[in-house]
Amino acid sequence: MHRSKARLSGPINICRRKKNDRTEEYIDRSSGGLTTKIEATCDALGNPTGFHLSPGQAHDLQGADVLCPPLLDQIQALLADITYAAKVRLLDHLDQRQVEAVIPPKSNQKQPWEFDRDKYRWRHLIENLFAKLKQYQGIATHYDKRACAFLGGIHWIAAFIWLN
Repeated sequence: MHRSKARLSGPINICRRKKNDRTEEYIDRSSGGLTTKIEATCDALGNPTGFHLSPGQAHDLQGADVLCPPLLDQIQALLADITYAAKVRLLDHLDQRQVEAVIPPKSNQKQPWEFDRDKYRWRHLIENLFAKLKQYQGIATHYDKRACAFLGGIHWIAAFIWLN
């Protein structure tokens, strides 16, 4: 008997991105091993709303450039830590959309701004989200060698978090 073999058409590796004719996987090797940063957003209840992977040595604002623009029309306040205190790159966009920036200024800021310290305390929700992600061994130990598989695992765990 002759068995037919099904063939896939179209792009197989859909989460690979080409840059200068080389593929970026967002998983880099350093002296400490494989490194990847997970940037995430969550709602007011601590449920995950978005994820972005970037190389371990990249700045956190790369994730903000991807995750924040779709949210700016839907949110009233953005709670973030000091690494997101870039005036031109993030804070000016928040002012244009009338979104309150609950981001503390850097200690060496020439013109520090005021921020709501009571609202900033609610930033623990995103830290709790990362603690929930790290409960799963595949995310905590980073077994996956491909960014597609790693991000897929993160989304799978996020679905469990939403269901609980």
